[in-house]
Amino acid sequence: MVSYLCTIAGVSRSGYYNYFSVKSQEQRKRKDEKDEVVKEIILKAFHFKGRKKGARQIKMTLAGQFDVVYNLKRIRRIMKKYSIICPIRKANPYRQMMKATQEHRVVPNLLKRQFKQGIPGKVLLTDITYLHFGKGLRAYLSTIKDGSTGEILAYHVSDRMTLELATETIKKLKKNKNFKKAKDAFIHSDQGVHYTSPTFQKSVKKLGLRQSMSRRGNCWDNAPQESFFGHLKDEASIKACTHLDELRKEIKQYMSYYNHYRYQWNLKKMTPVQYRDHLLKIA
Repeated sequence: MVSYLCTIAGVSRSGYYNYFSVKSQEQRKRKDEKDEVVKEIILKAFHFKGRKKGARQIKMTLAGQFDVVYNLKRIRRIMKKYSIICPIRKANPYRQMMKATQEHRVVPNLLKRQFKQGIPGKVLLTDITYLHFGKGLRAYLSTIKDGSTGEILAYHVSDRMTLELATETIKKLKKNKNFKKAKDAFIHSDQGVHYTSPTFQKSVKKLGLRQSMSRRGNCWDNAPQESFFGHLKDEASIKACTHLDELRKEIKQYMSYYNHYRYQWNLKKMTPVQYRDHLLKIA
């Protein structure tokens, strides 16, 4: 009977008996005990700052915060074994906000997807996204992101989709003491009505920035901003917020986490702030 079952399963008799031997069972037990220890260490990184993470984020957080080095293969094996599930990105299709009036002006695409130019404060990316929270509530988030470092330099949360959403973000950028405008700096956006507005364009010019815009309907021209919004919605506890002030508090905490504690694979495994400082040192 054993021979018959081994043939069906495609294993040898010796392999079958070896698997159930006392020695093999003890080896598996020791391996499970080691994996349990590794699992607990990985969970510390997984839950660090209350934000769930994928394997690469866990690897960088372990090294940066706990001085522990595991390779990705090991981390992924443990995550799979113990069903440690990381957030799954969902598509967030571009939505046209409204049609611009004749006085609104579209400007050329100066960026041309050259997001990372290795100079902090040169390429600024801005966009607006929806935030659904509580019981059928909606808010709007406007951000300005440094294309070279990934750092969120300014943001504004509002329950209204008004021009002020974009202009207030510009004002907060101006107040950011850590923002140092580089030579020939410019801000890049889509062709939304907020950014084609004469009022917004005047604010940009007053700050000494040039302006650039994506091609119509092409979200890839501002991909890093879309990517950031995706991570935010996966990792921040937005839906759990019951009112606007609670949402603003959660967004504030997430922005601090993202800039100072969220390690990024493409930033030499540094956080945005660490990478900004790194670029300034080697400049």
